[in-house]
Amino acid sequence: MGLLALLRKLKSNPEKELKILLLGLDNAGKTTLLKALASEDISHITPTQGFNIKSVQSSGFRLNVWDIGGQRKIRPYWKNYFENIDILVYVIDSADRKRFEETGEELAELLEEDKLAGVPMLIFANKQDLFNAATATEISDGLGLGSIRRTWQIQACSAMSGEGVEGMKWVIQTVSKK
Repeated sequence: MGLLALLRKLKSNPEKELKILLLGLDNAGKTTLLKALASEDISHITPTQGFNIKSVQSSGFRLNVWDIGGQRKIRPYWKNYFENIDILVYVIDSADRKRFEETGEELAELLEEDKLAGVPMLIFANKQDLFNAATATEISDGLGLGSIRRTWQIQACSAMSGEGVEGMKWVIQTVSKK
């Protein structure tokens, strides 16, 4: 196939791209989740200093996922990534009950951001494989997610086992409806 034919084929079937912002407190499992989605090795994960970007293919979409570090000193810089976001994915460590208040405060701040107004949000209640993990319903109730005025979904998952990671299907379905 010649270059011109290849370009015509690509132009006739343009791939849909989505920019996804992946946020959450440090140690919530954001990078593990991203690597699991990309079918990469998750046995050696180090804390994200800054950000990671991965493109993942899913259902005819190219998901450009921006994984931003969640350390307290990095969080003020999250706002630099809010432009042109299609989906906000927020990851919560379901087993770290001591930090639910902190994660709730960060989530509330994100929901107040003008640049994120109307952006659908997927919340992953991660680390469900741990014995002391709060359920997605407990987290939803505890953080008052029912009062959120936007399209949102909470999904119980374990990035380590891959269970529940199919929440990204909700992302595709939500964006396809737009």
